[in-house]
Amino acid sequence: MHVGMRMPPMAREIGVESTIAWAGESGFGSVDLPEATPDLSRACRVSGVGIGTVDWGVGGDLLSKDTAKRRKAATAMKKRIRDTAKHGNNVVFLCLSPDDRTQNRADTFDILKKVYPGILAQAEKSGVHLAIEPYPGPAPNYPFLGCTPETLRGVFEAVPSPNFGICYDPSHFVRIGVDYKRLLMEFGDRVKHVHAKDTEILEDGVYEFGRLGQSFGQRYSYGEGWWRYCIPGWGDVDWHWVVARLEELGYEGPLAIELEDHRYSGSPELNKEGLLAAKGYLETILRPQ
Repeated sequence: MHVGMRMPPMAREIGVESTIAWAGESGFGSVDLPEATPDLSRACRVSGVGIGTVDWGVGGDLLSKDTAKRRKAATAMKKRIRDTAKHGNNVVFLCLSPDDRTQNRADTFDILKKVYPGILAQAEKSGVHLAIEPYPGPAPNYPFLGCTPETLRGVFEAVPSPNFGICYDPSHFVRIGVDYKRLLMEFGDRVKHVHAKDTEILEDGVYEFGRLGQSFGQRYSYGEGWWRYCIPGWGDVDWHWVVARLEELGYEGPLAIELEDHRYSGSPELNKEGLLAAKGYLETILRPQ
């Protein structure tokens, strides 16, 4: 294992290639890319960093009720898989999200059973793995699949390909009340990638807002008043336990820092400070390379 990073907000200001160069200069082992292109692949080689994942890039259309949207998205997704095999590493990052955020999860699951066998057939042919992000989607419907044991079991029973797996991100499980330790032990053989992000449960916020979220204003840019995302070491995740279990499971990929922490938001300088703080913390846990 090594410390990598998901593309941070500062990439929108300084550019993706400049962010890759900074990652290399700062000792990160890999970066997660927004797309797989010859130019970005070359930038990673020049900077001496590996490629973690490539984003899926088609949004919710792949699980839309609109047949034409689904067909177009499926074609684009298969191309993204082929591009990842050629210019990326071998993992595509995705969310199981519908285009209509009011669509219920059961309906989305019925569509997934029709669409994803063909997607995974292309992934297997290309030697690429798909890693499901466990983000539940936005309030109030939380329409995404793959963020709970119930929906993960359903997905893997419906599409049992060994190339279908998860991006293990304990922060999402903490915020929705799923036991992140138990989930890792149940789905450990499906881990294709790991996001190093934490969640702090705020007891004063639970008292003030319950678990419904704020009615007025926004306490934190990444949170709902009673919880907030943060860098590893500042939240409720036991990263010593996580790293030890990942080692036992044979995971050898990145711990990709996903920077969603209000303390390090608002400028490239703050982003860099947060990434380096998270990297330093994780390196105290990982075995020396």
